[in-house]
Amino acid sequence: MKTDPRNALAIRKFINEYLDLRKDKEDEIKTIESIRKGVEFKGANLWILIFAVFMASLGLNVNSTAVIIGAMLISPLMGPIMGVGLSVGMNDFELMKRSLKSYFITTMFCVVTATVYFLFTPIAEARSELLARTSPSIYDVFIALLGGMAGVVALSTKEKGNVIPGVAIATALMPPLCTAGYGIASGNLVYFLGAFYLYFINSVFISVATFIGVRVMHFKRKEFVDKKRESTVKRYIILIAVLTMAPAIYLTIDIIKSTFYESAANKFISEQLSFENSQVVDRKINFEEKEIRVVLLGEDIPEVSLAIARDMMKKYQLGDTKLTVLQGINNNQLDITSVRAMLMEDFYKNSEQRLQEQRAQIGKLEAELQRYKSYDNTNSSLMAEIKALFPEIKNVAISGMIETNLATMKRDTIEVALLSADKTINKNELTKIDQWLKARMNSQKLRLIIE
Repeated sequence: MKTDPRNALAIRKFINEYLDLRKDKEDEIKTIESIRKGVEFKGANLWILIFAVFMASLGLNVNSTAVIIGAMLISPLMGPIMGVGLSVGMNDFELMKRSLKSYFITTMFCVVTATVYFLFTPIAEARSELLARTSPSIYDVFIALLGGMAGVVALSTKEKGNVIPGVAIATALMPPLCTAGYGIASGNLVYFLGAFYLYFINSVFISVATFIGVRVMHFKRKEFVDKKRESTVKRYIILIAVLTMAPAIYLTIDIIKSTFYESAANKFISEQLSFENSQVVDRKINFEEKEIRVVLLGEDIPEVSLAIARDMMKKYQLGDTKLTVLQGINNNQLDITSVRAMLMEDFYKNSEQRLQEQRAQIGKLEAELQRYKSYDNTNSSLMAEIKALFPEIKNVAISGMIETNLATMKRDTIEVALLSADKTINKNELTKIDQWLKARMNSQKLRLIIE
């Protein structure tokens, strides 16, 4: 099937008009200088970084998201990382050396500063904001890659807007370094390695994104008069890039496998270990050891049912995984902390649900009360007018009611006006009163009843 040349031309025109990055491109020299300036960490820049680390550590310590975000906005950590990507894209070995040097210095300062803070802080326990930075996921890789690309595009355009601060928040370079400092201060090697792992992954993929952006926007490569030296520089750059990228790629593949494994395991637990009179109160998914450990509370599940569940594991690509099911509250292997956390989570979820239901009910009652108040206000204002216009009417009652059509069982809200008079009101006068009330109350659903 041949493609119509006009369609290809239209697509090319659309891309050139809307997606061409070079249209808003800043002067290339200015962009490069901007990134170069961000690479240097001396004097004020370094002190800003130290204060940002203290702020981020304090935010993690007291579990304050606002403080952590503020620290990430202040932090100038992105500079050396983007400098590495720019140097690879432009074959600039000198810039690479400066960027890597600044990267190692800033990383060291951040970890040392955070360690000092957590050694002296009176709050020693790890809060949720801190624990969230101890293990990377595949989403962190995507965030770093997309954030880095947004950053280099923003730096290369005339209108930079709020992109750079947004990238600083999204890629979250500062909190993992502070968490690594906490790991050292508390003697927890797992926290240190996990947090540093997250920081390294983010750094590498921001550099990769910068390199891609530089090449897509056709930044001019550095040229050497001495071609032999140019060849040597290229080899060094490629070697350093490969040495940096190889472990990152290996670790990222492991993250992807782990993410898919945990997703499959959680789906298996939700679908196959959901029993009527029993509840999953704790789950441990171990990707390295290929084991799923589940704690059930309630009625004991027969071994036959568990055997059926184990047979279904192949369907979830978990054929080589060991399933351990613990039942009974007296089991020695029961993790009481996890159970407490799970029960508290359920309690808060149920409490939140009940609170929302109560708020909805209160809202309905307030609306109903307001409606009755409006009728009361309307009655008060109408009395004088009715008395002046229709002196024969002695009593008035106006209210809202629910009308049900018995044929269709459809319900509707209507207004009913009950009037009593000293004498019989003729048809013309009755029509006049009906029309006046409908217009005065702005309701065509009004029902008029005369006693």
